[in-house]
Amino acid sequence: MQIEHQLSPRLLERAVRVLIVGSGGNGSAMLMGLPYLHQAMRVWGHPGGLEVTVVDADTVSETNCVRQPFSRSDIGMNKAAVLVNRVNMFWGLDWEARPEFLSETTLRNPDRGADVVIGCVDTRAARQIIEKVVTASSPVSYWLDLGNNAASGQFVLGQPLNALNRRRADRLRTVSELYPEIVDTSEGEDPLPSCSAAEALERQEPFVNQALAASALAMLSRLFRYGRLSYQGGFYNAATGRSSALSLHPKRRCRAANRVPQRTT
Repeated sequence: MQIEHQLSPRLLERAVRVLIVGSGGNGSAMLMGLPYLHQAMRVWGHPGGLEVTVVDADTVSETNCVRQPFSRSDIGMNKAAVLVNRVNMFWGLDWEARPEFLSETTLRNPDRGADVVIGCVDTRAARQIIEKVVTASSPVSYWLDLGNNAASGQFVLGQPLNALNRRRADRLRTVSELYPEIVDTSEGEDPLPSCSAAEALERQEPFVNQALAASALAMLSRLFRYGRLSYQGGFYNAATGRSSALSLHPKRRCRAANRVPQRTT
């Protein structure tokens, strides 16, 4: 018998509040794809579609213009503001940018809550903060994490162990539960992104972010269209061209859990 995850009916009654943490390679790719999901949800009869907020205090650098959707005219400007303004102008939306880093107090204000948190960060410390925020914040239904290295990466959807989800026997385990090392700051951090455009391309191939984001968006699309999922994420390797799903089946989950998650965005 196939195991399936069922979407909570509460997310079909009003606009779904989405918080993207980080607007670099994965974050920008996710943001650029979410308007398509928003429109599709409205066509399918969803009452509000998506309300998206992007949190990121970083500014655009020259290196970002190589494989992220920024131009030289954006250099020095806040990443989240640039991208959200662009999306709003093109699609006629009213999504929000917050030029700040995520903190443990970000979601404590009821007006700043989120149903789905999409983490697109590149350090264990940043993921550790996300884990604390989504666990302490009762309204958060899902935490979707994306991470990658030079040529491969993963996306993992989970339900944080907070007041909203803790009583669910079928709760999806989060990325930090499946792969505890991803939030273990005692293991140190990977080297920071290079300031050289050429070296940045050596460290990461140009289209890994888009491939991961497209797969994650396709998963969210199925969840909101059909109200159920038979998997909670996946792995992609550009070097081999192979993709594999992180299945809900316990045996498949155990095998997939042996994979090492990637951290760079």
